Amino acid sequence: MVRNINWLGLFVLLSGITLTVCSCQNRATDTVQNRTADQDSTFVIRDSLVMQADKRTVLADTIVISKKHDPNVVVCDMDGDSRLDTVHIVQNTMNNKYGLKVSFGNKKTTYLGMGQDILGQGFDDIDWVGIFEKAPRGEIYYNNVSDEGEIMTADEVDEKDKIKLPHDGVFIHQAEACGGGIIYMNNGKFEWIQQE
Repeated sequence: MVRNINWLGLFVLLSGITLTVCSCQNRATDTVQNRTADQDSTFVIRDSLVMQADKRTVLADTIVISKKHDPNVVVCDMDGDSRLDTVHIVQNTMNNKYGLKVSFGNKKTTYLGMGQDILGQGFDDIDWVGIFEKAPRGEIYYNNVSDEGEIMTADEVDEKDKIKLPHDGVFIHQAEACGGGIIYMNNGKFEWIQQE
């Protein structure tokens, strides 16, 4: 039994399939071109699918451990949960500003600086840090600069203004110069003690 082939119908069907395939390829090319033109949106191309990238992944990819600072890591227990926390000096490669990456023992991570004001101290970059070390729990510290900008001794500070660190902190300071402080946690919040 011989069938008559409808050549016109077959031609229309094949033309439709060809146009659909070409159209899909052009759309994928347009998406890649739009990605380079639109810097506010971040896309990842996987197996012909266009997906919005995870913002945390993009953030992690732009933060690197500082090669400028040595040492650039302090291990301590900042939150008092008896698990070791790791504090790195890191750099944001998007704005080249330095800050701290605090990786807690419970796997949570937080960042200070890198373009964001650090604890209301009027700076957002710690590229100036030359001393980076642990401030041990139980040590007594105090803001040693008066409201007038004068450096104060321990005798000049009221006992109520002295702070016994409830947990470990980190001491950051300029090398061979004035300027720095201690970052520690109190009741789950980061605090600053000025140290000149």
